Amino acid sequence: MKITGQTASAVFDSIRQQILSGALVPGQLLPPVRDLALQLQINRNTVAAAYKRLDAAGLAQTRGRRGTVVTAPPAVGAQEGSTGGSALHDLSSGNPDPQWLPDLRGLLPVRAPRLYGTPTIDPQLERLARAQLDPDCPPGYALELSHGAVDAIERVLGSWLVPGDRVAVENPCFLGSLNTLRAGGHATLAVAIDEHGMLPAALAAALDAGARAVLLTPRAHNPTGASLSQRRARELRQVLERHPQVLVLVDDHFALLSQQPYHSVIAPRTRRWVLLRSLSKALGPDLRLAVLGCDADTAARLRLRMAPGTGWVSHLLQDAAAAALGSARVMARVAKAGRDYAQRCQVLQQALGEQGIQTPALMDGLNLWVPLAADSQPLVLALAQRGWQVRGGEVFAVQPGVHGLRITTALLAAGDARRVALDLRQALEDHGALGVLGRT
Repeated sequence: MKITGQTASAVFDSIRQQILSGALVPGQLLPPVRDLALQLQINRNTVAAAYKRLDAAGLAQTRGRRGTVVTAPPAVGAQEGSTGGSALHDLSSGNPDPQWLPDLRGLLPVRAPRLYGTPTIDPQLERLARAQLDPDCPPGYALELSHGAVDAIERVLGSWLVPGDRVAVENPCFLGSLNTLRAGGHATLAVAIDEHGMLPAALAAALDAGARAVLLTPRAHNPTGASLSQRRARELRQVLERHPQVLVLVDDHFALLSQQPYHSVIAPRTRRWVLLRSLSKALGPDLRLAVLGCDADTAARLRLRMAPGTGWVSHLLQDAAAAALGSARVMARVAKAGRDYAQRCQVLQQALGEQGIQTPALMDGLNLWVPLAADSQPLVLALAQRGWQVRGGEVFAVQPGVHGLRITTALLAAGDARRVALDLRQALEDHGALGVLGRT
């Protein structure tokens, strides 16, 4: 390798170009700081600064005394949804039940074309969105839109953080959030959870370790179904109160369907915060739209990209969302869907309990979580042999040690729930795992 440059930027660019061209390959060790400084006849701090930039950009990783190594590009992680074509009964997709989703095309009003320069948020949708957010946001909040929850997470983090910054997240964590953090080059700090959400002591430890942002789910956590209790939310607020500079991102993705109350973790002293609510679970995953309540500074940064004449959430999508949110008939159906999802989860939970299989006492959302003490893959395969496709819990792990099964219950009939419970009990017995289930 031939590295050149007399400044940190020039050394960074030289190494970066060789990595992009393939001259330097993943796993290859870069020269020690002292050696490269002597070779280039520059200060060691200059080389160290270049290596630090490479680390932050995700191009290399500094491993202390073991040196700095070229890293591989982020791999595509596991995704939500199902591929189709399988003969198995799919209980792994995480999808809502299509029968509960409204026909948005039939709701679209006839509107004049919107042109460049039109305000980014439709007034009717703004009114309806604020009615949803007003009870749960601090006074004077700003309203923004995004193309769904994951897009919001990416935009917000990109507005305040740089690659390499640490983000505290639940462990296990939603796949979309995990993939977004990895693609953005952010370092994840795992925060343990129980059925009431993030553990305050674990969050405090992550903040003390340098987390610049916290991403959490207040209810219907995916994959475990956990929801914050009032007491837990208060405890988390107290922790965050001691770190007012940390960005707090609350992903309330199941808000329209949740059977659990919303409890805020946003502390009075928190300077940068976002409460986002996606419409995908209630109105359809293809409606790529989420509403965001946030502080004024965060809103200003988001508007640098979402502005009249340059970029915005399609007004056709906004029309469809506003028509649905403003329809008493549609919202009554959404409420009924939320109760149905909760009942289906409870039916499977009861069936599992009758077979001696423990699950968290309180779960909300489209899925049920079965905690395990060891690797889930033998059970995933055993259930596949019995005709069921479920999701192994390890893919949701921020750090090793997460074991469980995520079973999507949104379309699960009562009779099928009993069969799943019987087949899971048999699989557990066959693998000697019954009675040694793990914790959430």
